Amino acid sequence: MPGFETLCAHAGEDPRRHCGAVTPPIYQSSLFTSPDCEAFAARHERWPEVYDYTRVANPTTDVLEAKLAALEQAEACRVFGSGMAAVSAAILHCVRAGDHVVAVDSVYGPTRALLTGYLKGLGIETTWVRGEDPEEFARAARKGTRLFYLESPSSVVMRLQDLEAVAEVARERGVATVVDNSWASPYYQNPLALGIDLVVHSATKYLGGHSDIVAGAVMGSAERIQQIASREGVLLGAVLDPFASWLMIRGVRTLALRMERHQQSGLAVARFLEQHPKVARVHYAGLESHPQRALAVRQMRGSSGLLSLELKDGTREAAFRFVDSLRWFAIGVSWGGYESLALPVGFVPEGKIPGRAPFVFPGITPPAQEVRWGVRLHVGLETVDDLLEDLSQALDQIP
Repeated sequence: MPGFETLCAHAGEDPRRHCGAVTPPIYQSSLFTSPDCEAFAARHERWPEVYDYTRVANPTTDVLEAKLAALEQAEACRVFGSGMAAVSAAILHCVRAGDHVVAVDSVYGPTRALLTGYLKGLGIETTWVRGEDPEEFARAARKGTRLFYLESPSSVVMRLQDLEAVAEVARERGVATVVDNSWASPYYQNPLALGIDLVVHSATKYLGGHSDIVAGAVMGSAERIQQIASREGVLLGAVLDPFASWLMIRGVRTLALRMERHQQSGLAVARFLEQHPKVARVHYAGLESHPQRALAVRQMRGSSGLLSLELKDGTREAAFRFVDSLRWFAIGVSWGGYESLALPVGFVPEGKIPGRAPFVFPGITPPAQEVRWGVRLHVGLETVDDLLEDLSQALDQIP
């Protein structure tokens, strides 16, 4: 099998299909016409050689999907117009009204909202677990459980799940498994190779890598992806625009290079913060001190640029002052682009707020005394010494 970097450059591409163009063209068209009525009537029999409507399939997007499938060691991939569209499609593929889901409590906030709000209204219940022990899933499963939803590592507290062990627990019970692999990217982790059924990505993040698209992806077996494409994809219609597909093709070409730099700089920042007297704790799956270090080394090939820290001061005021004092870290949601970002985050002590996520962001915060405030950082592609100097001077501004 070709190496990862070779797949980034060439997987899914055939210049002979595009007049020898080394870069696939952007088929910026909503529909594709047929030469006659018989050809139109037979169009689905000849797909993917024949296209009819971009909501169903598009030549530019097909190149992207083949490339992403190869990177994630999947049989097939379907891309969507956002990460949440991909997450929603994967979950809806697995559950129906009356079903039950077991999910890790540190998932991405909108995913939690989807499960606790929207899907609960459709009669789908969710039980939350920390997820560090595979037996948690076994204990939480019941008659009607159809899905284990994972996020490893999770994007704020960096908890890992033993994907191979959880997949085995799921298979024994006939339960599907979905993993959000956005943090590690396919460069550092391949959950399908560990027995997981479906992988989802917020492709807005590392796959796109330049903060200029909003996209999502689901990877898995050809059978599952075909079902998702023809149902959740076509019927819910969260299609990815051909230009966004082309931008992601371009972004993926440098994925390996970018991830190496994100890891190198992310680890340097995490180690610096871990030794700083004003920092109480650093959450980063690449640190030697991570409580699940052995699992991280066994399950992943490296780490990314996303981490979080708890401040010893722990107040909202200190976290805000620290972030406001940064020069090279912009204040904003999302992560995975070229730029460094910072966002205040509150860490919820265990048992303080039963059923709540272990973290909160400004604007949806419980009373201040119930959280220790800190910061989520995305370490971008800037010169790491500039970032370290910036973090140092910002920490000097707080008690």
